[in-house]
Amino acid sequence: MRRITYWLLSTISALVLLFSYHTSTSGAVAQDSLPAYVSTTSPGTTPSPSQGDSGSGSGAQSATRTVTGSVAQTQWGPVQVQLTLQDRTITRVTVLQYPNGNQTDEQINAYALPILVDETTAAQGSGIDMVSGATVTSNGYLQSLQSALDQAGL
Repeated sequence: MRRITYWLLSTISALVLLFSYHTSTSGAVAQDSLPAYVSTTSPGTTPSPSQGDSGSGSGAQSATRTVTGSVAQTQWGPVQVQLTLQDRTITRVTVLQYPNGNQTDEQINAYALPILVDETTAAQGSGIDMVSGATVTSNGYLQSLQSALDQAGL
C-alpha cells in the first residue's frame, strides 16, 4: 500500500511540474515589421570615396551595382538575397525574404541570418558554412546567394 501511495504522489508531482513549466516562447513578441538582415563593407575592404564622383577625368571610376538572387523556395518559406557590389567586392548583403510564418521561424532567423550575412561579406562568395539549427534557411540562403553571384559574374 505504501508503494502505491508513493507512486501516485510522485506521478501527480511530475504532472504538476510538467504542466506548470513555461517555455521561453510562451510570451508574445511585438514586431511591427520584419528586421532587416544587412551587412555592409566586408572586413579588410573600404569603399572608394569616388563612387559618386563624376568629375574625375581618369575614367577609373568604381562601379557600384546591386544584384538580386532568385527566390529559393524552402519548406518553411522563400529566401532571397540581394548583393551590393563595388567593382568585384561584395560591400552589402541584404536578405529580402526569409521564413517568418511563426515565432520559431523568427527566432531561428534572428540568430542565423546575421551569421550568414557576415560570413558572406567576409568570404566574398558562397564558400560559407551553414548555421546549425537553421539548415533549411541556410540552404535557401546559399541557393539565392549563388544565383546572385552568378548574375554578378563572380
